[in-house]
Amino acid sequence: MAAIRRDFLPKDLLAVTRAAGVAGVITVQARQSVEETRWLLELAAENDFIRGVVGWVPLATLTVEKELETFAQSRKLRGVRHVLQGEPDDYMLRTDFNRGIALLRNFGLRYDILIFEKQLPTAIEFVDRHPNQPFILDHIAKPKIKAGELEPWRKNIKELAKRSNVTCKVSGMVTEANWHTWTPASLRPYFETVLEAFTPRRLMIGSDWPVCQVACTYDRWLDTIRLWTETLSAFEREAFFKSTALEAYGLR
Repeated sequence: MAAIRRDFLPKDLLAVTRAAGVAGVITVQARQSVEETRWLLELAAENDFIRGVVGWVPLATLTVEKELETFAQSRKLRGVRHVLQGEPDDYMLRTDFNRGIALLRNFGLRYDILIFEKQLPTAIEFVDRHPNQPFILDHIAKPKIKAGELEPWRKNIKELAKRSNVTCKVSGMVTEANWHTWTPASLRPYFETVLEAFTPRRLMIGSDWPVCQVACTYDRWLDTIRLWTETLSAFEREAFFKSTALEAYGLR
């Protein structure tokens, strides 16, 4: 973990994105604190290339509406995330948590789903409670890539993809693989699964930077993605690399 055991700030991100030809990013929370959400929004206000922020608010508390009212005053707050992968599987079905989720549409906010593959069946039940809420699935639900397992992840991903209000982010794959020996070919079956399930209209690129750096550089990840998408049409590549994210996060 030494590769990421330091501070990473907008200047560091700008250095890697500019070199890669990336025009804008969505910055996503790492800590579950309103202080971090406030800080990320301040950074976004100071840096135009940060097009939006997915922050954290206390969704399961009685103060959530007040927090949402405060943070939604920033036009760059585009969504909310809670680290569900660190919670018991049934946390996302709790009444208090779902009460908070139900408030998000009032503020035009999306919800990013961060889970492990074993939580997919519960996540499907969770999404079905909110058919009009836009969701973004992070890190393709973290399948067991290191073990080379596709099932039951593949079956559950295809089921989740039947929900048209869910978009999938292709990211976080290298850290679920063997950090030292992964190859584009070893990850490709997982990419092809989500490409088939969601299509480029509901599939978007993600980087998981700087966490990805424990397993690869930003450039290597983008090169891998470009290799996988070289057979897509120009329209499909436009969707995957840009327009899906703009639509999913309401940035049009």
